[in-house]
Amino acid sequence: MKSGMWHWRILAAALAFALLALSGSDAFAQTSAGDKPPRDTIPFFAAMRKPDRPDLGTLRAIRFLTDDDYPPFHFYGADGQLTGFNVDLARAICRELSLACTIQPRRWDSLLNALSEDQGDAVIASFKPGAKDLSAYSFSIPYYRTPARFVALRKTADELAPPGQALEANRLEGRTIGVLNGSAHAAYLADFFGKSAHRLVSDLAEAQALLTKGAVDLLFVDGVSIAPWLNSGEGNCCRFVGGPFNEARYFGDGVMIAMRKDAGVLRRAVDYALYRVSESGQYHALMLKYFPVRFQ
Repeated sequence: MKSGMWHWRILAAALAFALLALSGSDAFAQTSAGDKPPRDTIPFFAAMRKPDRPDLGTLRAIRFLTDDDYPPFHFYGADGQLTGFNVDLARAICRELSLACTIQPRRWDSLLNALSEDQGDAVIASFKPGAKDLSAYSFSIPYYRTPARFVALRKTADELAPPGQALEANRLEGRTIGVLNGSAHAAYLADFFGKSAHRLVSDLAEAQALLTKGAVDLLFVDGVSIAPWLNSGEGNCCRFVGGPFNEARYFGDGVMIAMRKDAGVLRRAVDYALYRVSESGQYHALMLKYFPVRFQ
C-alpha cells in the first residue's frame, strides 16, 4: 500500500523541525489580525454546499488511529509527544464536534486491521484510496491532494515562469526533466510533455541531487514529498514552477480518513467537521505550521 500511495518515507525526522521556519518566497502569506481566513483552503470544499451539523446520536468520542513515523504528518516531537499535521487535524475535528478524542499510534501495516477489529473508529494516516481494494471501508471527503509539481533552480524557474504564474508547456521543449522511474509522474510526462527529455531516477534524493548539480533542468515530482526539502537550507536553491497538476487519473482523488463501512453517522460528522475546520481558517493555519511552502 505504501508504494501505491507514493507514501515515500525518505524524509528525515529532522525535516519536521525545519518545517516550522516560515521562510522562503513560496511560503503561504500569513493571515494578519482581523483578516477573514480563506474559506476554501480545503480545495474539495470550494464548490460544496455548506453541510448541516449532523445528529451525532450516541456518538461521544472518536478513537483515531495513525502512524508515528511520517513527518510532518505524524511523528514524535522533541518532547516525546505524538504530533503532526494529521494529529492536529484529528484534534480539530473533535473540537468542532465537541467530542472526546484519542489518537493512538499503530504500525502502518496494522492500521486497517486495527480499524476492522474495532480498536479505533477512524484512521487518519494519509490514506489515498485506490492502491488496493478498500471496498470494506468508507472514507471522508478528501482533505488534501497530492499534486504533481515542477521544481527548478530559482534562476531557471524565473526564466520559465515568475512566482505565481502558470508555466506554459511549450517553454519546456528541449528541457531535461527528472522524474521517478515507473511513477504516475513519468506516465504523465510521457503523455503530455513528450517534447522534453525525461531522465528517470530511482528516488527523490537522487532527483534532488541531480537538480542541485544542474544535471537536469527541472523535476516533476510529488509536491507533498518535496515541499519540506524546499523549505530547508539545502532546498533553498530551488522553488516550484507553475501550478499543481491534480489529474485524478494519474495522481488520485486525494487523501481521506478511513472508517468502517457501517460508520454512517461518524462519516457525516467527520465531513461536517472538516468543512468547519476549513471555513474557520484552522486548516489554513495547520498548513502554515507544517507546510510553509505550499504544495497544493
